[in-house]
This record gives sequence, structure tokens and C-alpha cells, in this order.
Amino acid sequence: MSATQGERLGWLGTGRMGTAMAGRLLDGGAEVSVWNRTAAKTGPLVERGATAVATIDALAGASDIVLVMVSADPDLLAVTTGADGLLSARRPPEVMVDCSTVSAEASAEVRRAAEASGVAFLAAPISGNPQVVGAGAGSIVASGSQGVYERVRPYLEMIAPSVTRVGPAEESRLVKICHNLMVGMVTQALVEVTALAEKGGVDRAEFLDFIGGSALGSPFVRAKGRALADRDYTPTFTTRLLRKDFDLGMGAARELEVPMPVGALVRQLVQSAIGQGYGEADFVALYEVEARAAGMRDGAA
Repeated sequence: MSATQGERLGWLGTGRMGTAMAGRLLDGGAEVSVWNRTAAKTGPLVERGATAVATIDALAGASDIVLVMVSADPDLLAVTTGADGLLSARRPPEVMVDCSTVSAEASAEVRRAAEASGVAFLAAPISGNPQVVGAGAGSIVASGSQGVYERVRPYLEMIAPSVTRVGPAEESRLVKICHNLMVGMVTQALVEVTALAEKGGVDRAEFLDFIGGSALGSPFVRAKGRALADRDYTPTFTTRLLRKDFDLGMGAARELEVPMPVGALVRQLVQSAIGQGYGEADFVALYEVEARAAGMRDGAA
């Protein structure tokens, strides 16, 4: 898809995921200015045609629409409502789109501040790791006014083939947190049955090949199965970030009075993985916690 509206886009936050997403916009022919707290991280996007700017104020002034990808609530608040944030710019953008995975409370705070400043706000978190998103297989769930959504949708569709609007306010935040809770729970189920089969004498890789090709197989299960077979914990999404999302999910469940017994248990197992030194590893390192609990030394019976 090529850019059709000719609007100037800004991208704030060029970590692994932000780089993958902004790269999709550049590939689609969009004009993109980029800013990141660590300026050197904008380099790969500049090489692909983006324009780096020195400050958030400059980013806002150069952009009609600014898309944001940061790690957590404090980061989002700092770059939007903070003293040097987008809403304090001399010329704020017309629209802010936040693609981060943050709480509904932080999102609502930013939405209120944006609307008070005359800036439209769309919450649009994304599903998929940087490799998946870079390959054009991500999925975006959005919430905000229909008019803002329609204005931004062509750009979201450059980033991901699946874009869904689920409501007028912070509904997309809950949807994304539910998604990530399921990611953790499915992974825990996968590592448990893998450890059981392996301790019973089945080759780990062969077992995971079978699961990947069965009715239970999916792109996610097959990808995590390959990593698990090799015990490759190169991070696509870290265990520490998964804990953050489980904390958000458990908070939402408490507020809405929804029992989450499986989710609560997996959250504690995620904490165990972090305590055992896997905080910055990919969350499929949950296998190591399971293998040790099963009395399997070094991941082998």
C-alpha cells in the first residue's frame, strides 16, 4: 500500500518494535520524522529514508500525526503530558496515536489531556514481535472516535494487515492485555507438556514438531516451539515485559471482579523466571522454571 493522504507522520520511540513499525510506514511510501531518547537508535530508520529530529518539540512541529511506541505507563506520560512532551510543544500534532501496551488509566489520562489541548487521540496497541511486524504479519486493535480512526487507518494498515476498532475510548487497552495474558498462559501450557514428554523419554524437538503440525499448531506455537526446541531465549518479548502485562491484566480482573485462577498462577511462574535470572530473556524461558521444578537438570531428564 502506498501513502494516499500525504500527511506528515512522526514516530516517537525507535526501540525494536518501534523500528519495525516505522519501517513499515517508510516501505509504504510515507514521509516519517523520527525521535528517540537515545538518538543513535534512529539510525536504521534514517538509512531507510526517515528524517531524524533532535527534540520532541521538533517532531511535533514536523508532523500532522505522531505515532508513539514506548514501554510502559511512565514513559507514555513523560512523552505526551510531560514538561517536554508532545502536548507541550509549540505546535502540537493534530493527532496522537499510541501503539504501546499500557494501562487503560494512563491511556485515559493522556486522552483527556490531548482533548483539552485540541489534539485527537487514538489508542492502537499492536500484537506481534518485531520480526512478525517487520514481515507484515502484525495485528492492531484500536479505540477512539470513528472519525480519527478513519483518518489514521490507512497508515495503521501499512503497518499491519489486520486492524480492528473496538470502541470509542480505552477498550483496545483491555483487548491487548487480554491477548498478552493468553500469550503467557498458552506458553506455560506448552512448556509444561513439553517437560512431561521430555522427562518421559521423548526428544524435545520431535515432540514440538508433532505439536506444531497437529490441530493445536499455530504460527505462535510453531515459532515458540522452535525456540523451545533449541532453548533459544533471544528476546522477542522479554519475561520482564510479560510480567508488566500480567500485572495490568490482574489489576483489570480485580477491578472488574473477574476470577483469573490460571492467569494468577502464570503470573507467579513469570515472577519465578525473573527471579532465576531470565528477566531480559524471551518469555519462553518459562521452560527453564518448569524443567527445574520437574527435576530435570540443565533442561534434560
